[in-house]
Amino acid sequence: MTTLNTQNPYNYHYQTKAIEIHILGGIKTNKLETLRVTLSIQKKDFYEIIRQSIDLYSDNLVEKLVRKCAERLEIGTSVIRKDLQELTKALENHRFLILDNENQNTRPKTKQLTACEEKQAIKFLKSKNLLEKTNELIGKSGVIGEVNNRLLMYLIFTSRKTNNPLHCISLGSSGVGKTHLQSKVAELIPDEDKVEITVLSANAFYYFNRTKLQHKLILIEDLDGAESVLYPLRELQSKKRITKPASAEMFSVPK
Repeated sequence: MTTLNTQNPYNYHYQTKAIEIHILGGIKTNKLETLRVTLSIQKKDFYEIIRQSIDLYSDNLVEKLVRKCAERLEIGTSVIRKDLQELTKALENHRFLILDNENQNTRPKTKQLTACEEKQAIKFLKSKNLLEKTNELIGKSGVIGEVNNRLLMYLIFTSRKTNNPLHCISLGSSGVGKTHLQSKVAELIPDEDKVEITVLSANAFYYFNRTKLQHKLILIEDLDGAESVLYPLRELQSKKRITKPASAEMFSVPK
C-alpha cells in the first residue's frame, strides 16, 4: 500500500508501483481552495525526471501533466492519473492533519483544578474578610500600590462570568500607570478568558462569531483612535447584541 512519507517537511516522498514522486517544499496550509505543489516525478531505473509546479485541484493542468509523464516516462496515462489522484488525496489528509495540530497548539490551555486545589479554593471563598484577603494576594502577585483600584478592577474583571458584567475605563494623565495596572491585574485572569485588542477598526466587533465574546474579558489598551467602535461596544454592553443591516448579519452574546 502506498503511503505519503512526510518525515522531511521540505521533501515529502510518495512511492507507487510505477513511479516515485517527491513533493519539494512540502505544502502550504493558508489556501484550502488550492493545492499548489512542486513535484519531482521519476520512473524507477529511468533517467528522465519531470519537475513541475502545479495546482493539483486544476483538472486541466493535471491532465496536461498526465500526458507529459506518459510520454516522457513511457507509462500509461491511466496509471499516472490514478497515482496523481491518490497523491492528491494523501496530501489533502495530511494538510487537514497539519491544520488540526496547529489549532490544538494555538488553543488556550484550560487549567483544571485538582480535587485538593478545588477544596482549598472553596475554603478560601467561604473565609471571612474575603475581599481583604483577595486584595492582599493581588499585592503579593506583583500589583504594587493602587490598593483600592487594583481590587476594584479585579472584581470588575471577574464579573465576566455573570449575565450582566461590569465595565470600567481608566482615566488619568499620561504616564500615571493606567495601562500597567490593567495589564498586571489582567495577568490574574486565565488566558482562555481574555480577548486583548490593541487596534480597533469600525467593524471590529462585527467579525467575532456568536460565542467568541461570551463571558470573556475584553481588554482595550487605548481608546485613542477607536471612537468608531464606541457605539457598537455600548450596544454590546447594554443589549448583548449588535446588528449590521448592510450585511444582514447579527452578532449576539447569549446568556
